[in-house]
Amino acid sequence: MSEGTGDPGLADVLEAVGPRLRALRRRRGVTLAELHTATGISVSTLSRLESGGRRPTLELLLPLAQAHGVPIDELVGAPPTGDPRVHLRPVRRGDMTFVPLTRRPGGTQAYKMILPPRHGGEPKTHEGHEWLYVLNGRLRLVLGDRELVLLPGEAAEFDTHVPHHLSSADDGPVELLVLFGKQGERAHLRAGPE
Repeated sequence: MSEGTGDPGLADVLEAVGPRLRALRRRRGVTLAELHTATGISVSTLSRLESGGRRPTLELLLPLAQAHGVPIDELVGAPPTGDPRVHLRPVRRGDMTFVPLTRRPGGTQAYKMILPPRHGGEPKTHEGHEWLYVLNGRLRLVLGDRELVLLPGEAAEFDTHVPHHLSSADDGPVELLVLFGKQGERAHLRAGPE
């Protein structure tokens, strides 16, 4: 068995990393500049990694895996281990925690979201449609000029073009399930048999 890049298997694995990185970034709708901000890796290095002009190293792949919220195995195309357990990897954005529940490219994405007590912030807008369900705690939902408090078991659905903000309504954390459709898909609920 040969070492280093003389191993054809290793060369194939390294060659496939760039296209995999590009596809993942595009699927998530992230620009090279946004990825630079999230990782500190220069735009030119990111571009060369994606095009195959730069060899991927662990020092580059670790922050990229973290920024994309995927295990490093996914970036290098490691074979599945046969382990049936689901290993959810939380992603932190500021003081909020997101646990991705789906890995399906495009379409509706599902997350468990945990908001700390008294999480503040300004309403924002973005592309898409959101559906949420409160699991635990009291959720303060600012939606346009309305402010609602949702309790466990309550749900809300809204167009994310409407300025909105989610936070804890009191001194406790809030846990919720969130379905997000980037292209504005709405949740389709069936009340009974057709």
